[in-house]
Amino acid sequence: MAKAEGGKEPINEQAVANMYASMRSDLNQIYSKITELEMEVSEHTLVMNAIQPLDQSRRCYRMIGGVLVERTIKEVLPAVQRNKEGLEEVVARLNEALEKKKKEITEFETKYKIRIRKADAEVKDESGRKEGSAQGVLVGPAGGSE
Repeated sequence: MAKAEGGKEPINEQAVANMYASMRSDLNQIYSKITELEMEVSEHTLVMNAIQPLDQSRRCYRMIGGVLVERTIKEVLPAVQRNKEGLEEVVARLNEALEKKKKEITEFETKYKIRIRKADAEVKDESGRKEGSAQGVLVGPAGGSE
């Protein structure tokens, strides 16, 4: 909450708004990082599934620090498995941080009675936009029998 920003209570509405925006930005960064790391875990899983059934002495290539190195599947598979497990641990820690940040934001919203008006207006606007955009869609050939 406010303690994380230097231990001071915000003085005015602008300071509260700035702190809130900063907290929301942090939350979005955590979401982005989780998504990025989950994609990497998925890639590691695909690689593992692709090379597991193959002969363990078969050659394979692995990118290490920007350098492509030749190894055997027997050498690469355990390393890929360890990397995947490490990524999963980081994702788990980030999910914990995400929950903590969400709770912190909720407490901040409650403390300063913050309500987001924009979200309600967007929901109403979206339903209107969907109807409007569908009106201009042409289905089937135009004048196909002429």
